[in-house]
Amino acid sequence: MSEVLGISRDASKAEVKKAYHKAALSSHPDKVGESERAAADVKFKSISKAYEILSDDDKRDAYDSHGMAAFEAGKPMGAEVDLDDLLSQMFGMGMNGAAGGGPGPRKPRKGDNEEQSYTVTLEELYKGKTTKFATRKNIVCKTCRGSGGKDKAKPKECSACHGRGMQQGLKSMGGGLMTQETVICNPCKGTGKVYRDKERCKKCKGERVVEEKKVLELYIPRGSKEGDKIKIEGEADQLPDQEPGDIVFNLVEAEHKTFQRAGPDLMAKVNIDLSEALCGFSRILVKHLDGRGIYVKHPRHGRGSLKTGSIIKVAGEGMPHKKSDLRGDLYLLIDVDFPDEDWLRKDQHVEKLQALLPKPGNPIQAETVDEVDYTEDVNLDNFGGEGGQGEQWEDEDDEESSQPQCAQQ
Repeated sequence: MSEVLGISRDASKAEVKKAYHKAALSSHPDKVGESERAAADVKFKSISKAYEILSDDDKRDAYDSHGMAAFEAGKPMGAEVDLDDLLSQMFGMGMNGAAGGGPGPRKPRKGDNEEQSYTVTLEELYKGKTTKFATRKNIVCKTCRGSGGKDKAKPKECSACHGRGMQQGLKSMGGGLMTQETVICNPCKGTGKVYRDKERCKKCKGERVVEEKKVLELYIPRGSKEGDKIKIEGEADQLPDQEPGDIVFNLVEAEHKTFQRAGPDLMAKVNIDLSEALCGFSRILVKHLDGRGIYVKHPRHGRGSLKTGSIIKVAGEGMPHKKSDLRGDLYLLIDVDFPDEDWLRKDQHVEKLQALLPKPGNPIQAETVDEVDYTEDVNLDNFGGEGGQGEQWEDEDDEESSQPQCAQQ
């Protein structure tokens, strides 16, 4: 599996994820011509299968110990796995191109899921969302019923792989090292059989599948969160003798300009002016995700004054819980805005304010007092650094020792 993603066997999860995204992007069936799409589809699904196993600790341990046999129901751990078993597990076909590898009827293997990210706003997660979108996917050709040939035409053995459906190739490992790997035969798309040009299905041109445009509907329940997976069952690409996989959307929450989310709770920063902080207020503090105004009464008596960093909790105004009427809480973080400098320049305002505000406490006493200059509107970026007047200090002894001395006669 590590060879499929081009990584070492001891690669970390982060390396596995990075290699998967790179391989999936370069091998996506949409990036190749129609004649190569079936082979690219098989390769893309093998990349997804490798990521599914290597990104899961339990599956990875099982694979390292027993190979693909670890994922075949009813087969003892450690049993030898031949190439036909591997194809059956990964691609739903045996050496002869038929579904399954053992005798007797078998349930068609389900194809791999197609996963993609889907970005949603916090409003959409709060209220829920239903949207329709158009997609293009491969379906089994109805004209030839997935055989790739005309009616009554008989395929011949693929000369490239001699009917095995697989070929051996060399892969560079870097540093001049090469390794041998088994890959799907491109001429026969892993079936081991090919049709002559004149015997190929006119509809799919021997590819066994054709592209179809379809409109699907995606429903996101209210209360969903980032990382949730929304599944549309059976709508992934089809392959002959396989049950189609699902389309899976991984939700990604877009950053919101007002609210921050933590689980079912929401937090928003609210600005109030100094008079409101000291005297109370009754007004809308924030506009909620559904457009409602959140009206708060904070009376002057009984509640005390507010200051920057104070928090108001509004129970039941957070995110809704999925499949429930319960909701989280809303936390409002207070930031007090002080009057601007122009207001403070008016002496009558300052005098009235000084008369109203509590008097300062006892001043600090010191035997020696220095009146110093200072700088405003600074930050702590250089706090603890080597700046300031300390760099200009020179020890007198060092200064004297740096003077040139007379040579001894």
